[in-house]
Amino acid sequence: MQRIRLRYTKRGRLRFTSHRDFQRAFERALRRAEVPMAYSAGFTPHPKVSYANAAPTGTGSEAEYLEIALTATRDPETLRALLDESLPAGLDITDAVEARTSGLADRLTASVWELRLEGVTVEEAAKATETFLAAETVEVQRKTKNGVRTFDARSAVTELTATPPQGDPQGDRPLDSACAILRLVVRHVTPAVRPDDVLSGLRAVADLAPPVPAAVTRLAQGLFDEESGTVTDPLAPDREAVTAASTTAAATASATAPSDGTA
Repeated sequence: MQRIRLRYTKRGRLRFTSHRDFQRAFERALRRAEVPMAYSAGFTPHPKVSYANAAPTGTGSEAEYLEIALTATRDPETLRALLDESLPAGLDITDAVEARTSGLADRLTASVWELRLEGVTVEEAAKATETFLAAETVEVQRKTKNGVRTFDARSAVTELTATPPQGDPQGDRPLDSACAILRLVVRHVTPAVRPDDVLSGLRAVADLAPPVPAAVTRLAQGLFDEESGTVTDPLAPDREAVTAASTTAAATASATAPSDGTA
């Protein structure tokens, strides 16, 4: 059985698709692309697809991950292209690598988010982020199925900065009004701290209340590097393992190749 790990996006209006909607679209893409999927056992077999830490409905993402199990070997890049063609624009498969290591979900320990605040100046946003970061704790509330829960939104945040917008490549946001971009790096803790929790915290400690809902996009997720404070590519260990295996195989083939007997 071969395992392939994929990175995909939720862009534009398709950021409003739910995780279940994406699951249905992806399973249709698997059938269209005639992928030799492995199936679970039992009365109702289903394709062996493992999803890892999906973004909330309504948020865009450049870094969603899943893993599929195949019954026959396929080239990861060819498979990526076939699946990408079979999905609607906005749900794009951007990377594929053969799984050579364990624990993909364990390497998703932090996310980088971009929050676009229309109607908020960069100066207002910067002042609010300074107040948020200076606080030891920032308590926020969230409604859950078990009632209202109060938790600290500050401890999970490792970076929060405000910058001017660099333009809107999709052309659906005005650029002639006040706008600030927040870059947020947050650890994946329990309970999970989401971008809207940080916005609630900014409202609580700095009275920052954008006049329209923020446009939220996940830019990256992966293992948090304590020394550099960056979020690393979770597929890098698999790429390195594939490269190492190819190098070893080539060296072994060269060493065992018969000599032609010439001096």
